[in-house]
Amino acid sequence: MIRLQKFLADAGVASRRAAERLIVEGRVGVNGKTVTELGTKVDPVAARITVDGQQVRTRRKVYAALNKPVGFLCTRSDDLGRRTVFDLLPEDWTNLFPVGRLDRDSEGLLFLTNDGDFSLKLTHPRFGVHKKYQAVVRGKVGQAEVNRFTDGVEHDGEILKAERAKVLSANNTHSIVELELAQGKNREVRRLFEVLGHEVEHLRRVQIGSIKLGELPPGKWRILTESEIKSLLRPSA
Repeated sequence: MIRLQKFLADAGVASRRAAERLIVEGRVGVNGKTVTELGTKVDPVAARITVDGQQVRTRRKVYAALNKPVGFLCTRSDDLGRRTVFDLLPEDWTNLFPVGRLDRDSEGLLFLTNDGDFSLKLTHPRFGVHKKYQAVVRGKVGQAEVNRFTDGVEHDGEILKAERAKVLSANNTHSIVELELAQGKNREVRRLFEVLGHEVEHLRRVQIGSIKLGELPPGKWRILTESEIKSLLRPSA
């Protein structure tokens, strides 16, 4: 049993707040009877629910993992006609949205869904879902330098912080650094390295929670398994 307004939101009728207004206005019916009480709970499988006399059907939830290539925007459409991640997905997935963002110049693991609760639990800092990145940066970077990230550094008046930072390789021209983040702030990896005076030339997200990018080719997608979805929603230790 779930609250009626949650059922309407999950079905794509309206946001949860807008669904509450529909109920209060007497526009929602359950099994032939008008319902105006917000606390009403319904069986999402057995109940016949209508809005303005039209039956509302449950919407199949989709959870997809995409290896986003460089050059694609994480948006539904672009006024400048630039390519978006939806150019890589089935045409009938019109109700999906990206879970978080990767900027146009970054690549790697990106989830897409039509489940708002799933998206919230993966993106809000209070849920503590970590994301792992590998950055190729210009110049030689030492472990002592990136250790500053785990203490937190200031950039444009904002504190940026990595949970873990490890130099994978380094020479006089380039370094490869792996970072694990929990905050998800805008362009956070690139801004962290700006503090050190290093430019990020290539950035790839390789893991979200327990799910790794693995061998998924650039531009390709796959459906998350039920066990993967449960692992992502499992509370952090």
